[in-house]
Parts: sequence; structure tokens; C-alpha cells
Amino acid sequence: MRFLRNLLATITGLFIFTFLMVFLLIAIASSSGEEQLIEIEAGSVLHLKIDKPVLEREAENPFEDVPILAGMEDSGIGLKEFKEAVTHAATDDNIKGILLESPVLIAGISTIGEMRDALDEFKASGKFVISYSEMYTEGAYYLASVADQVYMNPDFAMIEFNGLNIEGVYLKGMFEKLEIEPLTFKVGDYKEISEPFDRKDMSSQVKQRYSELLGNIHGNILTKIAESRALTFEELKNISDSALVNLESEAVKYGLVDKLAYRDEVMELLKEKLELAQDDDPKLVSYSKYRKSFKDEGTSKNRIAVIVASGNIVNGKGENNNIGSAKYAKEIKRAAEDDKTKAIVIRINSGGGSALASDIMWREIKLAAQKKPVIASMSDYAASGGYYMAMACDTIFAQPNTITGSIGVFSMIFNVNGFLGNKLGITTDNVKTGHFSDLYSMTQPLTEYEKQYIQKGTNNAYKTFTTKAAEGRNMTTEALEPLASGRIWTGEEALKNGLVDMLGDLDDAVALAATKAGIGDDYKIRTYPVPKVPLEELMDALAGDMESSVLSRKLDAFYPYIKSLETLQELKGIQARSLVKIGI
Repeated sequence: MRFLRNLLATITGLFIFTFLMVFLLIAIASSSGEEQLIEIEAGSVLHLKIDKPVLEREAENPFEDVPILAGMEDSGIGLKEFKEAVTHAATDDNIKGILLESPVLIAGISTIGEMRDALDEFKASGKFVISYSEMYTEGAYYLASVADQVYMNPDFAMIEFNGLNIEGVYLKGMFEKLEIEPLTFKVGDYKEISEPFDRKDMSSQVKQRYSELLGNIHGNILTKIAESRALTFEELKNISDSALVNLESEAVKYGLVDKLAYRDEVMELLKEKLELAQDDDPKLVSYSKYRKSFKDEGTSKNRIAVIVASGNIVNGKGENNNIGSAKYAKEIKRAAEDDKTKAIVIRINSGGGSALASDIMWREIKLAAQKKPVIASMSDYAASGGYYMAMACDTIFAQPNTITGSIGVFSMIFNVNGFLGNKLGITTDNVKTGHFSDLYSMTQPLTEYEKQYIQKGTNNAYKTFTTKAAEGRNMTTEALEPLASGRIWTGEEALKNGLVDMLGDLDDAVALAATKAGIGDDYKIRTYPVPKVPLEELMDALAGDMESSVLSRKLDAFYPYIKSLETLQELKGIQARSLVKIGI
């Protein structure tokens, strides 16, 4: 009897599983079909509610029309897609204006600058841009300030307008208490990446450079805000440096905000601007909905490949949120060998990572440049390994506030013998074939010879980096050296010192690529890496969710610490990496 019950339960389970799989496959097939464009009503307002991180590229959810899978992929808003929507809205007769709503904006400074420029061009069409938020962080206000009118909640609101900062976290004291010895090997005085491990504060050289960097970038931001708000640079600098704006009324007093109003009051003001009847409400069209109202109708056979490289640079295939050398080398080669692709643009938003991975991609970019024009477009960051990729291109575009340079390398190894033995009571022993077989072991101190051995490899890696950088920039290594040793630069500074060729955004880079390829405006853009098909996306998402679910359940409170070790794992081998992150 028990056997029959078990058999029946198994058959029932298989039936349910089969039914669900058939349902999912039908749903996936339907979602993969030709997308129907949404019609936008006349007199609509595009509502740009930016409540997700702004990324280089939007990860589209192929299952958004399938209720049980709709939330599987919802990582952020793509900068490219945002600009496309705003640009299309400028010539869309059904769109009368934009309502911008972004209290907390998670985006890099150059990214915000590109969004701002797109909204400024939209205003040039004669349409309005209104910004309303319950509060504004520094970055959110930088974007909002481009609007014709800026509104904010009248009570319990906050506007952050007190400048930029770079805050370092230093682990030397913790390592001393844990009896962990970090050993770093670098070349030059400015490779700031090693300082969190071997210092308790910033070195004077790094602090001075950061101060200059922040001053230049903050100056650019204030200049843009001054142009939009009809204020002087000096007025804004004084407001920021003196922290004059604290209360909501002070934001109005000093000209940062036009009026304090609740959301319903802003809707009434919007109705007046649209000249609507009292009983009518503004027709707000969400960003996600508006994105489905148009598509690229280009029919050209010519292509420009835009290869989006965003995240840490790692060896192998990598994942969706980093730059795997094997995966990207393959994509670069594919674009280079495609006869329809007339030029390539490498879009870089990375502080670097593995020197080996950077060099592998550098080689593929150099080979591609022998066949067709290859242009680099720098986003928020293109430093160290990110610059390594760019220097293989024919022409390098940066933006004024891009963080770039950091031409330098370092190596790191940890000695955890004291931690294991004195803190945990763990001891180790080994057998080896040669005296140096355990050279990279983490359970014993390095001898002076072993330290010299690792430093020699680091020195050689630095020489390789600087030699290739000098070659790419048509400089001598002697001329490059004052710009290297890990020093970081803004895009404006890099233009002056010869590390980049031009200032401009991705659109400018694509336009130059088309010109160099001799195809004028006759081209379509194809973005790489090519997204996976829906079934692959589903399997990857389910596998990722399952791994996270099992590990987090089994490890409980220890799971976040295990995940943080993945970053340390990436520090294996020689690194071309910068840690600079500017708080805005």
C-alpha cells in the first residue's frame, strides 16, 4: 500500500512539473515573439522616476509579461536606453514635457552628466522639464538642477549640497589585531590600491592628489548647476563650502529650489502648464512604458559594434557584472571578423582588475584595430586595467569628470599563520619537492629572497604596462613616467597631458567611428555582449537564485562574509586596479 502511495505521489509530481515546464516554455516563446509597440496618448508627460541604479546597459527582462517571473531581472536603468527615450521624446508630438523624480540617484558623476546633457537637449526642443522629489541627495540635485523648475516637499525634506568626498577604509589595525600580515608589492608612490592594507591613513601624496581631483570635478559640477540655475559659481561654492542649506526654506532662499510643494500641488501646477480642465489629470507615461512605444527602424547593413565593458576585470568568462577576459576577447574578435561591422567602440566603465586579463583584451583590441577603426569611450571610470584596454584603441574619448590613468600595478599576498595558530589554534605542515614549492603559501612568512622574487615580477609588469602605454600614446617611456606610477587623472587633465585624445560621450565616439569608417550616417549600432536567449536567462537566474538561497540558508549570518571573500579572491596575481570611488 505504501508503495502505491509513493508511486502515485511520484506520478503526480512529475505531472505537475511537466505542466509547469510546458507553461513556462509557452510563456517564454510568447515573450520572445515580435514586441507590440504601445501607443502614447496625445498630451502626455514622460515621467522619469529614477528609483534604480543607472547602469551602462539595461538588463532587459524577457519574462516581464510572465507574472511569476516578472521580478526575476530588474537590476537598473541603462544610460544608453535613458538617453534614447529622452531623445525620442523631444521629437514625439504626443509628449509635452518631462516630470523628473529622483530623490536618491545611484549613478557615477559622468553618467549623471550624460543624463543631464540629454535633458538639456530635450529642453532645446521647446518642451519643459519639471523636477519634483521629496528630498535630493547631492547627485540627485545635480541632475534635477537642469530642470526648468525644481520643487521639493515643504516639510521634513532634505537637500544635500555640501560637496564631494573620497573616504578610505584602512585595515592595517584590524590585521594587526588578527595577526594577519598583508604584504604588498608595487612600483611608485601613487598606487593607492595598496594603502587600505598596509597603512592606517592616506599617504600625503594620495591625499594631495585626491584633493586636486575632487576640486576639479566639483568645480565642473558647480559650473553646470550655475548655468542652469542662473547663479554664479562663487555663490554656489559658498553655499556648498559653508553648508548654508539645511532647512527647506533655505533651499528656496539660496535659489537651489524654486518652490516648496507637496506632490498633489505639483500635479496642479502641471495641469496649469498643460492647460487641462480642472477635472482632468495629467497623463503620465512611465519610463518603462515609453520605452515600448518606439524602436530602432534602421535598415542599414553597416554596423558599428559598441562593446560595453563594465565592472571589475577578471580572468576567464566572468559574470554579468564584471569583465571576463575570455568572454570579452571573444566578443572583440567576433566584431573584428564581422564584415558588416565597419568600426568598433569599446565603452569602458572600470577601475581595472587582473593585469593578465587586461593584457589579453588589449591584444584582441590591437588586432581588431589592424582591420577597422577602434575607438575607446570612457564612462565614470577607465583607470588602471580600464585604461590598459583603452590604450590599444586608435582614439580615446573621455568625459571631463572621468577618473582615468592609474597606470601602475601591484601584487599582494597574505600571511595568516599567526591568525590561524594564535587565534584559532590551527597549525599547518607540508611536504614539498623544492625549496620554493610553497612560495605563495599563506601560512608562513616570506624570506627576503622570496620578497625580491615577487617584486621582480611586479617591476616587470609595470615596465610592460608603461611601455605599451607610451607606444599607444606616441610618447617615450620617459615622458610617460610622470603620468604613471599609479597617478589618477580627470578626463580634462588626461586630455591636457596626452593620455586621451578628445572629450566627449558615447555618441561622440560612435560618430567619430562612423566617420573613420567612411559610412557617414548609414549605420546601425549593435551592442555587445549579445544578450542570452530567454531560456538561458531563465536557467542562469534559477541557478543563481538557488546557489544564493542554499548558501545563505546553510551559512546564515556568515553568508555576507563569505561573499566578501570573493573580492579578495580576485586579488590573486598581479593587479592593474584602482579603488577610487567618489561619494556624491
